[in-house]
Amino acid sequence: MSDTLLLNADGAPVSFLPLSTITWQDAIKYMVLDKATVLAWHDNWIVRSARWETAVPSIVILKEYMKPKINIRFSKSNVFLRDNYHCAYCGCNLEKKHCTLDHVLPVSLGGKTTFENCVTACGPCNAGKGNNKKIVPKFKPHKPTFYELVNKRKAMPFQIKHAEWLEYLQ
Repeated sequence: MSDTLLLNADGAPVSFLPLSTITWQDAIKYMVLDKATVLAWHDNWIVRSARWETAVPSIVILKEYMKPKINIRFSKSNVFLRDNYHCAYCGCNLEKKHCTLDHVLPVSLGGKTTFENCVTACGPCNAGKGNNKKIVPKFKPHKPTFYELVNKRKAMPFQIKHAEWLEYLQ
């Protein structure tokens, strides 16, 4: 369970893909090892040991800048995000749980699982297409850049656990 927002030394989250959070135990380690400064604490959450007690950090900021990883790995979630959760065939807007991954050139015909060959599809369109390579998406799939995905993610609402995190996610 990740209960602490981890910010880079510049005040931005270390990552938006996914949002950089750490466990409360790791947050306390960062604090004790003087690797991070606590910006906010959880209300009414104290942890104790035999000789020590502390409130649990809600937001910590690293003291040294961590260079972000900008390599984009292929994943269904990244394809769905690239396509803005819209079916590439009918254009309908989908909830993540209703998205399916479709291979433009079907695997049975030699298609690979890459950004350039995969799109988001609704269940009916994916089932209707089957392994028909003549049915093509409304747009040409591409490998997104890190910044393209981050900007799309920032434009979407965040499901966050703690209201004080919102200030750092703008």
